[in-house]
Amino acid sequence: MAFRINFRFLSITSFLIITTCFLTGCKDTKQESGDKENRLANASSPYLREHADNPVDWYEWGPEAIEKAKEEDKPIIISVGYASCHWCHVMERESFMDSSVAAIMNRDFVSIKIDREERPDIDKIYMNAAQLLNGSGGWPLNAVALPDGKPFFAGTYFPPEEWKNILTKIATVYKEDKESLVETANALTEGIRSTNILGNLGAQKNEISEADYLSIMEVWEPRFDRESGGYQGEQKFPLPVSWEALLQHYYLTEDEEVLEMVKTTLDNMARGGIYDQLGGGFSRYTTDPEWLIPHFEKMLYDNAQLISLYSKAYKVIPSEEYKAVIEESLEFVERELSNNEGGFYSSLNADTDGEEGKYYVWSTEELRNTLSGSEVELVTNYYNIEPYGNWEKGKNILYRRSSPEDFVREEGLDYKEFKANLNDAREKLLEERESRNRPKVDDKSLTSWNALMVDAYLDAFLALRNEEYLNRAVKCADFLTTKMLNPDYSLWRSYKDGKGQINAFLDDYALLSRAYINLYQVTLDIEWLRKAQKIIGIAIKNFRDEESGMFYYTSSDHNNLVARKMELDDNVIPSSNSVMAQNLFALGTLLEKEDYLTMSEEMLGQMYDQAMEEPSFYANWTKLIGTKAFGAYEIAIMGADAQDKNFAIQKEYLPTSIFMGGKKENLPLLKSKLVEEETLIYVCQNKTCKFPVSLVEEAVDIIENYRTGREENKNIWN
Repeated sequence: MAFRINFRFLSITSFLIITTCFLTGCKDTKQESGDKENRLANASSPYLREHADNPVDWYEWGPEAIEKAKEEDKPIIISVGYASCHWCHVMERESFMDSSVAAIMNRDFVSIKIDREERPDIDKIYMNAAQLLNGSGGWPLNAVALPDGKPFFAGTYFPPEEWKNILTKIATVYKEDKESLVETANALTEGIRSTNILGNLGAQKNEISEADYLSIMEVWEPRFDRESGGYQGEQKFPLPVSWEALLQHYYLTEDEEVLEMVKTTLDNMARGGIYDQLGGGFSRYTTDPEWLIPHFEKMLYDNAQLISLYSKAYKVIPSEEYKAVIEESLEFVERELSNNEGGFYSSLNADTDGEEGKYYVWSTEELRNTLSGSEVELVTNYYNIEPYGNWEKGKNILYRRSSPEDFVREEGLDYKEFKANLNDAREKLLEERESRNRPKVDDKSLTSWNALMVDAYLDAFLALRNEEYLNRAVKCADFLTTKMLNPDYSLWRSYKDGKGQINAFLDDYALLSRAYINLYQVTLDIEWLRKAQKIIGIAIKNFRDEESGMFYYTSSDHNNLVARKMELDDNVIPSSNSVMAQNLFALGTLLEKEDYLTMSEEMLGQMYDQAMEEPSFYANWTKLIGTKAFGAYEIAIMGADAQDKNFAIQKEYLPTSIFMGGKKENLPLLKSKLVEEETLIYVCQNKTCKFPVSLVEEAVDIIENYRTGREENKNIWN
């Protein structure tokens, strides 16, 4: 799927990139703040407002900046970041607060600041440019484009002297040899647009065998880090969609090696520095291959998905460690990210007082000043404290090497006494930590990320049966319905200061409709399903490409960008197209809408080859492949006790089952299934149902026996 590019027009850009590699950079330069706030002081984004005191004459993305660039014939600097990004803040302090840097930017360019979380559509275009030019990308992302927005240069972090040299060279070339940059920009833009080119729908593969699905491990397994978990590499990202897909793979195939790989990953993440051992919640990634040294920002989307992942894993591996991760992570989200309206803020900064991780790390002296002698000894042994620090400046990141049970056994301790002493020590450390300056919160609420929290609460409820989790899922969904959903079922992307803003993107539509579908499957309240269908109807109308059958990331009214992208590969969040394909499958099954099922098949057909060739990059697509290969189950639960029995059956891990029911026959598959004074469970496949049973255990046995091929008489479907 990767676009291969060999532009003969990239000579100027390549020269600029190569030149920067040899610049000394990082020279001392005086940093000065602007005398007054710039126009970003009025931005809705907390990240943009952090740049309001820069001497750079920043614009937000919009016609004002574009028209100015065209009228004055100046290239555009497009600088993209987000509030919790450490290196974004470093470049802001070093370069954008430097008046000599600002002088060049203000004289020769029109400069636009972008919050990638508010405007991922813009970020995707210029990140694609960086990847095509450099083979990689990241944030801060700094691109330079023609006045029409076509990029010809892109990179990431630049210290002030390096940034000044790059800009000076670009300005000179733009004045003296603009045509070469125009040629580069045209070629690069064509490359960006070409990444959307998909195969012919006629070549799609809709009949998927179990053998096809089983073969996926041949190309997936070599990427695993079997010792530390995750994928091989110098950094570790949680990538929860991968391990959720592999957990489903174990369910379908009973491959114990795959389950062990998932367990190794989840165990090591829970014990590593990536997990906040005191306050719960996960950082975005680690800079080492063993999950120990976090990049300390905490994102809502990571934590929501990891709560879901650990909840699903808990159904298969009922580990007390996983239960603690679920509960502590939810407590973290509630404590640190709640917007007090039912929704949640976006992230916590990596930095405090300009220093990365300062809020979370400990010196031995700080521990001694906070804890008793015996508590210091316990914490030192359990969390691997080093006298001179295991991180920078003599500080320690808390992490574990084993489960609590294994630690107690190895140390010869009494488990109850150990837990009581540890909890006392943790409470003291948390209280001390609360007295520190706290990391800043990005206090905007995004539709897509909040939809992930609805799923997180639902999954946690089903795993642990804590009724408060179900209440919180509904409360968050109500917040999204009230604040983000318009009367015509279009959506807002972001919510801040009491109002929704920015027209939503495909991930907002895909993830919110999925959350509503999941809410229906748990609560059996048909209103959630009706909302999901309306939202998907808007997405089909405004985002779907009739030719390919796929969905653009931006709606048809977003016409001011140089390229209209499709989000196809699954990354830290599953791609909006893979979620939409699954939604259409689930909704098509629940409503018996053949057009939805056909759309889903077309989408999977487009992505089948890529997913089979590179499953780690298309993990969410592989879940749909597995469901299609082995078949989905339709579970209908009808009667006065339908909800309780639904909760009980979903305490089991049944990832290829679709649930429906209640007290009314309000869906096609529920017709003639309500029996007076009884609550019955129907296990169906392809609209054909077995004889109903009244006990949850009987229904689970039917699913398991049929799924595993252990049932002798498979032709007793009703």
